[in-house]
Amino acid sequence: MTPKTQPTPPRRMRTGRRTVEIGRPGKVLFPGDGITKADLAGYYRTVARRMLPHLRGRPLMLERHPDGTDGPVFMQKNVPDHFPDWIHRAELPKEGGTVTYLICDDTATLLYLADQACTTPHRFLSKADRPDHPDRLVFDLDPSGDDFSDVREAAGWLHELLDELELPSLLMTTGSRGLHVLVPLDRRTAFDDVRAFAADVAAVLTGRHPDRITTEARKKARRGRLYLDIQRNAYAQTAVAPYAVRALPGAPVAAPLAWSELDDPDLTSRRWTLATIGDLLKVDPWQGPPTPRSLRRARSLLTALARDDGSPTP
Repeated sequence: MTPKTQPTPPRRMRTGRRTVEIGRPGKVLFPGDGITKADLAGYYRTVARRMLPHLRGRPLMLERHPDGTDGPVFMQKNVPDHFPDWIHRAELPKEGGTVTYLICDDTATLLYLADQACTTPHRFLSKADRPDHPDRLVFDLDPSGDDFSDVREAAGWLHELLDELELPSLLMTTGSRGLHVLVPLDRRTAFDDVRAFAADVAAVLTGRHPDRITTEARKKARRGRLYLDIQRNAYAQTAVAPYAVRALPGAPVAAPLAWSELDDPDLTSRRWTLATIGDLLKVDPWQGPPTPRSLRRARSLLTALARDDGSPTP
């Protein structure tokens, strides 16, 4: 008679004034890699100091894999009733009602999410106190194939264009396929206008490189070109948070980068993983982030650039 396997007792993780209990810590979440729920919680505790500044005050959508990454995925917006009272929440409007989103303001909340098998938090581009006014504009560079050199080159072109518009920008891998380029904003511009501006930037860039970059959402219409996606710049849309783990083989991480890393031919979107994060944490590539900018001057500069390039005037 085969003896029954005894369940692994919960692991208690102390952070600040709270102790978070990780139930079934030995539960394997990444079957191909043997990464457990305890490993995921340990990772998020390690990166909390770097990650939390990019989460505080922002509504989150939670990507949960309670049966591991080879099981069903749950994309959760509303905070379940059983979540503890000390976790912050924000009730925001949606068509026909409201959604109560989770706000991750501290390490204890990050650990609790790991206990709930939330591999990946996806964040709003705005904060809960002004949800219609983003403080981030994001361009998502999505390759058509496996050649990441196309992504690196397109990101460099976009960086140059944003510099022409006097908009400092940040670079990160998504941990999935491509790169995100983010522009810090001063929250004076509503989402509709931010998205329109992003679309006009994309139009100028695709006009300069029509054979290499497209804004066509339909895959058949891309014809092998890199897809420059600006669709996330809208109310209640989300983007993967910096340092978030992706539910993919190897547990790749959405990693902030310095712009100089584009020159590395070995760079890929999944270069950094839960296992190699120690090297990433040695230096903060986003240390001393740029001052958030208004889009007013950038809009004027973009109009002039479009006219000089022969593109349709925004």
